[in-house]
Amino acid sequence: MSDTTLLERQDRAGTATLTLTRPDAYNSLSLELMQALHAELDRIASDQDVRCVVIRGSGKGFCAGHDLKQMLGAGEEDFYRCTFDTCSRLMQRVVSLPVPVIAQVHGVATAAGCQLVASADLAVAADTARFATPGVNIGLFCSTPMVALSRAIQPKHAMEMLLTGRLVGAERAYEMGLVNRLVPESELESTVDELADTIASKSRKTLQIGKQAFYRQREMSLADAYDHCSEVMVGNMLTEDAQEGIDAFIHKRKPEWKHR
Repeated sequence: MSDTTLLERQDRAGTATLTLTRPDAYNSLSLELMQALHAELDRIASDQDVRCVVIRGSGKGFCAGHDLKQMLGAGEEDFYRCTFDTCSRLMQRVVSLPVPVIAQVHGVATAAGCQLVASADLAVAADTARFATPGVNIGLFCSTPMVALSRAIQPKHAMEMLLTGRLVGAERAYEMGLVNRLVPESELESTVDELADTIASKSRKTLQIGKQAFYRQREMSLADAYDHCSEVMVGNMLTEDAQEGIDAFIHKRKPEWKHR
């Protein structure tokens, strides 16, 4: 359990669910909350019992971005630099985590909250959820959210969100590829649980290999990507879980993963 004033963790059947617990501030990412979330992800990275992570928000929404009251109150360049550097490291930790991360979205996900959705490997949203990168409306362009957003959706869709600052409905977010599934809010938790259970039933070692390879090959040329992923598959074939999984498939039995 993390600092329960900021973040709660619950573990179930191989899935760690992290709940942002600043509902009165729409779970805005204060410096302290970002630090707590990063620390919890670091703990999960070395927790061999965890094979999937869910990030969700408490109260009326997922996350309204940075805590602007904290930032305006600080008024110091060093604090701003610390805040944005901490956020950038947090988002990269989501990507580099050895297990998949699912964003469970309800209400609003704006600015750095939208960035968190875009950084997650998968996202499931209530059909009433809304998304935005509204910094342009207050004179603070969403430059760091842009990094994740421009890698999750097509450039022109990202630019429209960034330049207009307008809220995007769940259906449009689904069409743009920002989220994987839309469900009624009453079914959001059960849908995410089912998806997380499916992922958590796999070999942790295999999930780690696949996730790392996915992000690395995406930045390569086609030829380099094939060369890299061919080597990844050779290494994957040599793992105990690959041998176990193939043997289980051939003999029509359930595999017994050792996660190595």
